[in-house]
Amino acid sequence: MKYLDEFRNPKIARQLLDEIHRTVTKPWVIMEICGGQTHSIIKNGIDQLLPKYVELVHGPGCPVCVTPLELIDKAIAIALQPNVIFTSFGDMLRVPGSHQDLFMARSQGADVRTVYSPLEALELCRQNPDKEVVFFAVGFETTAPGNAMAIYQAKREGLRNFSELVSHVLVPPAMEALLSSPTNRVQGYLAAGHVCAVMGWADYEPIAKKYHVPIVPTGFEPIDILEGILTTVKLLEQGECKVENQYGRAVKKEGNPSAKALIQQVFEISDRKWRGIGAIPNSGYTLKKEFEAFDAEKKFEISHLNTEESEECISGLVLQGLKKPHECLAFGNACTEQHPLGATMVSSEGACAAYYKYQRLTQNS
Repeated sequence: MKYLDEFRNPKIARQLLDEIHRTVTKPWVIMEICGGQTHSIIKNGIDQLLPKYVELVHGPGCPVCVTPLELIDKAIAIALQPNVIFTSFGDMLRVPGSHQDLFMARSQGADVRTVYSPLEALELCRQNPDKEVVFFAVGFETTAPGNAMAIYQAKREGLRNFSELVSHVLVPPAMEALLSSPTNRVQGYLAAGHVCAVMGWADYEPIAKKYHVPIVPTGFEPIDILEGILTTVKLLEQGECKVENQYGRAVKKEGNPSAKALIQQVFEISDRKWRGIGAIPNSGYTLKKEFEAFDAEKKFEISHLNTEESEECISGLVLQGLKKPHECLAFGNACTEQHPLGATMVSSEGACAAYYKYQRLTQNS
């Protein structure tokens, strides 16, 4: 536990908090991009220990939460087809579609299975040559290399009964979309450390310069987050708009060249719709033409579906940092972990799930 405990050391945390209090002189709004960071912040009460001048808002840093509603409905429609084994990471199974989720589809007879890697789905292809095996490829750049490898390996082996329903989204375009919005409140970013471990942080430099915001790639433990906040506050106070890397033990400027090369071999950049936010140009991955035989949307020819978002759910405003979960009238009432109205309540990285789990039911709780 040595290399974990040191990033949860209360003495170091207190020192960092004291320095943040000494440094800040004016109000600043900082957004953490990653839902894993959100959960760490709420679990450890970091936001409640900061000076009143520092406000943390929660960004669209949960790929499960921003997967478009129509894609959830398409996943369910594919899963309900005969001779299909539909596979997914477990956090997608309870995300509500227009009328049901994948768990409900399974109760209706769909063969829906949880896997821990897309390579497990490939093994199911080998074991079930008479079945179509579909993997729900959801994620940011972090999971893209693994999903690309599954496609690459399927083509190499000639596994024609494998396909992916792709819903990959990219972080930098979403950051730009929020910063260019007339309702934007964000003045500094804590960037997602795991995304930067794959992609590096060079792409953030033009964003910092263009929008005059500091961006700090940050880890997930309490000390990481406090160091990231302190670094961001110092840059804001000094008027410096640049990228400064807090997560040096995992992140290099160039990222992981091998992983990036694999992504570029299998995927190409495309426009993508984000649930609760809308369409963002060049913010997603789709399969390249030479791999389109493994595209589940094309293979199953699922036509456009009529989708119905809950009118009570304000998850879109939460994902844009404009509202906190407890400001939703449905939060903890009509919307709970057992009966969610939106993906932000069921995802393991959702902001609403964090507030509900750690009993942040009011502004002061």
